[in-house]
Amino acid sequence: MSTLRVTAEVLTVHEHPNADALELAQVGLYRAVVAKGAYRTGETAVYIPEQAVLPAGLIEELGLTGRLAGSGADRVRAVRLRGELSQGIVCRPRALADVDLGRAAAEGTDFADRLGITKWVPPIPPTMNGDVEAAPDLLPWVDIENIQRFPDIFTAGEDVVLTEKLHGSACLLTYFAEDGRVQVSSKGFGAKSLALREDPRNLYWRAVRGHGVPEAAARLAERLGARRVGIYGEVYGAGVQDLAYGADGRRSTLGYAVFDVRADLDGTLHWLDSAQLLDGVLPLVPRLFRGPYDIDRVLECASGRETVSGRELHLREGVVIRTAVERYSPVTGGRAIAKAVSPAYLTRKGGTEYE
Repeated sequence: MSTLRVTAEVLTVHEHPNADALELAQVGLYRAVVAKGAYRTGETAVYIPEQAVLPAGLIEELGLTGRLAGSGADRVRAVRLRGELSQGIVCRPRALADVDLGRAAAEGTDFADRLGITKWVPPIPPTMNGDVEAAPDLLPWVDIENIQRFPDIFTAGEDVVLTEKLHGSACLLTYFAEDGRVQVSSKGFGAKSLALREDPRNLYWRAVRGHGVPEAAARLAERLGARRVGIYGEVYGAGVQDLAYGADGRRSTLGYAVFDVRADLDGTLHWLDSAQLLDGVLPLVPRLFRGPYDIDRVLECASGRETVSGRELHLREGVVIRTAVERYSPVTGGRAIAKAVSPAYLTRKGGTEYE
């Protein structure tokens, strides 16, 4: 899940092809459905992204009572309105009436706290939970931003790799070469520097033991001369999320696929090519494309059918975009990495989003 920021943005307004009373306000590459005439191209308004949880007063002010997602009808999610995908909310809240939104847009001011908006945190099922311990040296995963929100992360023609984004739960394993210790965590716990104590009932420990990930990490650490090795994989299957890829999280057919590797080499952390290091050693997420970056190709690849099962059992969640050669991005303030999510995935019924 990407970070939550509620910011002022300069809009580009488009005609809605199927509704005379509606228009599309574009922020980055996202488009949100708005009332016709409410905004003009070049004007500034506040953009509230998907997965934001709104306070009751703001929901009432925006006329969205009973129209948002979640048990409290307070969460922003993607919807189709008169056939057009609407992602996020464009508005000018009364609480910001005294704010120069043009200046705020230039400065990147975050209004989440001022508006009482928080980030939705998915519930944790029992199989993904467990006893935790402090893990200050665990190698955590990073939040990945959506390319439609930040289209300037990559440059046109830059050499990139697209891998399929799997709908499961991220599993973090850190191997310590000095004493052979292994720490396993989820994305959520890992962000808090917490590791899960080993338990045969726990989803993540079942996955790494079942697929021999600790042993693979130990061999990789020796090969690289690394102090620590982090292997990041997606655990998937029925009982994990609503998209299962033919695997079953409740049985021995629990799915697992590596999507990234990080290594501590002489005290410096490096992101490494998981396909180059672990192909034939551990299951890997499917690689869909390598070549020059083109946003239209990325969005096209994000949609379609999954390729994990080999049987195209259901829709694809999306893709993850990386530079072929690891580099820093001033847009993200970290890695040049992003995701693109399928519209069909965003608007599916009965979806789960456990983390």
